[in-house]
Amino acid sequence: MQFNKNMFGEAGKKAKGTAGMIVRVVVAILVILVLVTPRLGMIYSVSEQQQAVVTMFGNVVAVRNAGMYFKIPFIQTVYKVDTTTHGTGIGYVVSETGQNLIDETNGIMITSDFNFVNIDFYMEYKVSDPVAYLFNSTRPEAILSNMALAAIRSTVIDYPVDEVITTAKSQIQASVREKLAVALETNNIGLQVVNITIQDAEPPTQEIVGKFKEVETAKQSKDTAINNANQYRNEQLPAAQAEADRILQSAEAAKSSRIADAEGQAERFTRMYEEYQNYPAITRKRLFYEAMEEILPNLKVIVTDGSTQQVLPLENFANIAAGGGQ
Repeated sequence: MQFNKNMFGEAGKKAKGTAGMIVRVVVAILVILVLVTPRLGMIYSVSEQQQAVVTMFGNVVAVRNAGMYFKIPFIQTVYKVDTTTHGTGIGYVVSETGQNLIDETNGIMITSDFNFVNIDFYMEYKVSDPVAYLFNSTRPEAILSNMALAAIRSTVIDYPVDEVITTAKSQIQASVREKLAVALETNNIGLQVVNITIQDAEPPTQEIVGKFKEVETAKQSKDTAINNANQYRNEQLPAAQAEADRILQSAEAAKSSRIADAEGQAERFTRMYEEYQNYPAITRKRLFYEAMEEILPNLKVIVTDGSTQQVLPLENFANIAAGGGQ
């Protein structure tokens, strides 16, 4: 078979024409994609503050973080969810002028001692599960607010009004956070409470405010009186205890002295009784003389038988007369 140069030339021209056609088609397709893709939403971006949920035929197929992504037009749908922290007030509303106004429906609560208190909370929350946030409920923020109100009411009712206003705020906040965490885990609406704090707590009317101030003043006066009483007790109690110890020690000393004296008297009587048994007459006389000497120390005893006189102790009448004693 013979080939001439014209045959190769025609084939080359045809090949070049086909390649050029392919290039033009590819370029045209790229141009169309560039022009049509933004309108079809085939490419989408997710920011650092977002997460994207991709669905296809009603089913979740992907959850995207920050970046650029491609989706199939008309088949896949992308839902972007803000994952930053948001805040909302509970118990008050913000007016157009930016002033906080009492929410009479949600801010007034009853306490354990059947008083009313106006208590305001500020709650911070964010999306923790974008899929649950999008598809498990229709209004997750409203559900969260209702959960928070329920947790607050069930907590405040456990405290008396004076503690709600003064000393129990930290306990109330902790209890509300715990109850909210349990409720969110149970209902799974895709939200997470970052923090919840008491902004303010006060009686609902000015008249009651005045009464509560009077009660608070009375409590402070009571505390002052108690402190003064405790101080006086602390000052007087040691002195009283010292005096009691002194009296007790004195009584113990007197008891010991009386016991020793009684024992001595008993021993003396025992010895005297023994002497009496040996010499009864002499002992009686000696006891008589000692008793009389003790009763009448200046008494002079004269013993006589009617004719003879004898002075005991033996003294002559001259000395008796000179002394003037009888």
